[in-house]
Amino acid sequence: MQKIHFSIIINAPREKVWNTMLEDATYRQWTTAFNPGSYFKGSWEEGSKILFLGPNPDGNGEGGMVSRIKENRLYEFVSIEHLGMINNGVEDTTSEEVKKWTPAFENYTFASVDGGTKVSVDMDINDDYKTMFEEMWPKALQILKELSEK
Repeated sequence: MQKIHFSIIINAPREKVWNTMLEDATYRQWTTAFNPGSYFKGSWEEGSKILFLGPNPDGNGEGGMVSRIKENRLYEFVSIEHLGMINNGVEDTTSEEVKKWTPAFENYTFASVDGGTKVSVDMDINDDYKTMFEEMWPKALQILKELSEK
């Protein structure tokens, strides 16, 4: 497991960027860079369980991640603790395959800079998925920027 980091400067206040990133309608838009049809079910409240869902790439059913919001400091920081996988509605947090990479953290930091916002993403990543996320995150952040600057 290793860490990867991405950041972008967005010409909008932190509150607007935060809301654009985490509200349902706009979350569904910027996360198309990962998987068209992505959405979340649950709450961003600290301690809450949250599911990140979307169509399976093979077209058979739905899959995603079982997670918990480890920390949430309004307009500043969100830490997502990934605990397992979901495949066709079945949560897996105990298999040997899942135990190889859990827990894994995905952290979003929002900082005010020159009248805008710097969004930083830090993510624990399994080597098998590093290249894929290195391609997807810049695209996702660019969509987030465009949505936030409207």
